Amino acid sequence: MSCARRLNKSFEGALRLPLNNRTRYVLISDCHRGAGTSNDNFLKNQNLYYAALQYYYRAGYTYIELGDGDELWENRRMEQIIETHENVFWLLSCFHAQNRLYMLYGNHDMIKKSSRYTQKRCSAYPRYCGSNPHLENQPLFPGLQFYSGIILENTVSSGAMDVYLTHGHQADLFNSTLWRLSRFLVRYFWKPLEHYGVLDPTSAAKNYTRKHKTEQRLQNYARRENLILITGHTHRPALSAEDPYYYNSGSCVHPRCITCLEIERMHIRLVKWTLATRPDMTLYVNREIIADSVPLS
Repeated sequence: MSCARRLNKSFEGALRLPLNNRTRYVLISDCHRGAGTSNDNFLKNQNLYYAALQYYYRAGYTYIELGDGDELWENRRMEQIIETHENVFWLLSCFHAQNRLYMLYGNHDMIKKSSRYTQKRCSAYPRYCGSNPHLENQPLFPGLQFYSGIILENTVSSGAMDVYLTHGHQADLFNSTLWRLSRFLVRYFWKPLEHYGVLDPTSAAKNYTRKHKTEQRLQNYARRENLILITGHTHRPALSAEDPYYYNSGSCVHPRCITCLEIERMHIRLVKWTLATRPDMTLYVNREIIADSVPLS
């Protein structure tokens, strides 16, 4: 199956959400939340992520995760990931309780496309409540479905382009059709070698040549189909008025920051969250717009 056919299949019967002057979305990808070990790449940025999540919750944004939210190639147990990052999952559950949470699956959490798996692993989680010294099961994401693609339907003007959201691994044979083989290699071969600084050559995020080819395929698909395509997967953020077809939200595992895309009032902007220092040497979490807003209408 070709890249185009895999992408087309991702949007067959896709969930459609409204896109207008009143809707506010934050698009975040590739958190790769892990189990708190040395291989947990999310660990170094968990406070930045949590601060950003609080900001978007209070500001009334709808949160859309573009896949690879959890690292389920290197880790087998979703329960351990939830326990490690309990505060993050609690806040995400608050989004879900207000119908402001939508999630896609990527290659590293492909297993979430199984509703049986998500009902068993993502519906509830153990948490201490109040003065009760015992763990109690609390609702997490009851009834939540993980999608391969979501379409933001432009309702502002006739003829305006819709926005297509997916993870982006469909442009890479090794991480789509052959994802089980890739998972095996990562889990039993590349994960141990990562301790010695050996990077996975099959990863679009770590291999520059593969990253560039993957992005080219996604860009070509968006231009050919005449649509706006937003993905993650390559971990390289992209937003430019010079390319009105393809954007990328980046990731939450950059060395010193996380990046995301904000959609508000029919404009999209690229944002970076970092740890910054005030003149009095106190630290704070800084939100910085790193790419000018691009109109979507």
